[in-house]
Formats: sequence, C-alpha cells, structure tokens
Amino acid sequence: MTSAAATSPSPTAARPGGAALELEGVTKAFGQFVAVDDLALTIPSGSFFALLGPSGCGKTTTLRMVAGLEQPTAGTIRLGGQDVTGTRAHQRPVNTVFQSYALFPHLTVGQNVAFGLKRSGARDVARRVADGLDLVELGHLADRKPAQLSGGQQQRVALARALVNRPALLLLDEPLGALDLKLRRQMQLELKRIQTEVGLTFVHVTHDQEEAMTMADTVAVMNHGRIEQLGSPAELYELPQTAFVANFLGQSNLVPGTVTDRLLKRGLLGVDVRGTRVLVPAARAVRQTGAVLVGARPEKMRLLVGDQAPGHDENVLGPGIVTDVSFLGVSTQYQVEVPGLGTFGVFAQNLLGGATVPVGTSVGLAWAVDFTFGLDGAQARDDGTVDLDDEL
Repeated sequence: MTSAAATSPSPTAARPGGAALELEGVTKAFGQFVAVDDLALTIPSGSFFALLGPSGCGKTTTLRMVAGLEQPTAGTIRLGGQDVTGTRAHQRPVNTVFQSYALFPHLTVGQNVAFGLKRSGARDVARRVADGLDLVELGHLADRKPAQLSGGQQQRVALARALVNRPALLLLDEPLGALDLKLRRQMQLELKRIQTEVGLTFVHVTHDQEEAMTMADTVAVMNHGRIEQLGSPAELYELPQTAFVANFLGQSNLVPGTVTDRLLKRGLLGVDVRGTRVLVPAARAVRQTGAVLVGARPEKMRLLVGDQAPGHDENVLGPGIVTDVSFLGVSTQYQVEVPGLGTFGVFAQNLLGGATVPVGTSVGLAWAVDFTFGLDGAQARDDGTVDLDDEL
C-alpha cells in the first residue's frame, strides 16, 4: 500500500458540509473501449463512499481520474467546488492508498510517514508524524523498519503516511486485497473507525461486497462504466433495482413471472410463476405490468418439510428437492431444485446445532410477502452472478 504526495487542502476544498467530489459527464475511452461512460456523481464531504463492482467495470479508472493519474476523455471533475479536471496529480488535495504497501524498506516507520511532509516543507513534522501513528495505533513502532512489521501493520503505516498530509479526499484502491480473511475483516472496522475519527472524505474502490457494506455510508454499484444503483448498503441489499445489483451484492433467488392483477387496497401485485400465484408489494416492484423477475434473498426463505404449513402472509413455491447442504457454522446453506424453476438458495440459522434437512428431502419454499421484490423481466436472471470462466 502506498500513498501519492499531495498538497494541503485549500479552504474551499476542505469546506464542511458541501460536496467533496463532483463528477459531471465524466467519460474515459481507451481507443474504441469506453471504460467510464458519462458518469455523474456527487460525494458529500466527510462521508465514506464505496465504488463497488467487478473487474473491468470502470471503478479503478474513475479513481485514477479523480487522483489526476488519468485524464478524462470528456466531463468535469470538481473537488470542493473547484474544477480540477486539468490539474496535475501533485497539485490536487488528494492522497491515494493502493493495495501494495510500497514502503521504503531502508527508512523507519516514522521516517516513512514523514516522507511526504518533508518534501512539501510542512511544519511540525515530528508532531504530525506522532499524531498520525497514534491514530493508527502504531506509535510504539516508530523506530522499526517495514520488514519487522506484519502486513496489517504495514498497511496502517501507509494509511498514516497518507493521512498526515491532510488531504481533502482520501482514495482507497482495493487497500485490503493483500490481507488474509481474518485480518481483512479487522481492518474493515479499523478503517471505518479512522474515517469517523478524522472526518475526512474516503472514496473506497473494491470488488468485495462485504468490504463495501461494512465500511461505507453510501455504495455505488458500477457495471460496464456506469452506476447501476446508488444508496446505503441496507437499501441496495434489501431493495435492489436491477438483477445485476440483486446478484452481485450478496445472493438472490430470481424467478420469471407475469403480473396478472393488482390488489390496490393492499398495495400488492399478483404474479403468475408457472401456475403459482405470488404476491409482490407494488412499492418494491420496479415494473408493475407484464414480465417481471420475482426476487427474494436466501436468508428470507425457509424450508417447509413434511406437513409444515406456510403462514398466511407468505409466498410459497415448490415442492422441490434438496440437492446440496453446506454447513457454514452460524448457518446452513441449502440448494433446492424446483422443477421448471431452477435452483434456489436457502440460508437457515443453526439454532439447533447444525443442518437438519438432508439431501434428497422433498421441501416447499416459503417467505414473507413483505420481503419479496420485483425487477424488470427483460433482464437476465443470472446477470451479476460470478462467471467462473472469467475468474480463472
């Protein structure tokens, strides 16, 4: 992880309560390939913002244009209300933290943190270095060399090096990608604590849904150079607007159907799913006529075994056959094949000590009407799912 040198933010760039970053019609093309397509985005000052999307969606290109490392083909970039579109990287009140640490191995931790300050001729270098290391809880390691630190400690040193320059905007490009799972989760909480404490605007680029949802106040899901949906983590998860968001942010069970009627007094849509009537709240449906995709998250579903009956306010599909059972510790993940409709995922909490429904069992699927959502039926139901061929 490394940080780019930056000048101290101007009073305008650091103004509280306004927009720290504004992108207006920003486009970046590499020959015939459009990496970022007419992007419009406003990020409030003091927020923790995440750009989330798969590889190649344009999120890192967007970050590089904000940092001044790439020039947009078209559009305007404003920091704190000032147009910086043509401004060089070192003249912008921005610091960037990358996945690779890139600390100077011959310098101590304190000297690494002080490097940018000394180059810019800053005052009170020793005090600011001490404050920066205290912020990331590494003050006691100021005299050590990077090789004597763990990966997580090196990352925090690089973060301190970026923060001591007092940028108006801190850009984080996959900063946790080099860490193991347990340390990555610890650092998610640590980064959020630091952002809250210092009050700077963080823009975090990641393909990891958990990272984005754990840390960010607002998440923008990117796909093919455009923002697919923007909102709080809870809003995106509970009420996705497209199949891509529903599948990329967590997992979803999506099944095609056709709207047959509307229950106006109850605010519900009646949807035919291969002969079964399913109810969808109209307020949770992107499309209210014609072909739709009926959706429900796996943890909202439950298995109906034997003579178990659904509740009066539940949708039901099936019967199906349990084809796979995966014990995950706190929960068990079931795969249920329903003839004509495909495979559904069901997450059940392990309240009784483990998986209770074996492979081969005939089950029904039930879930609350209130947790159902409806998407445009013209979309592919698997849009946003992981393509294993692309991952190899």
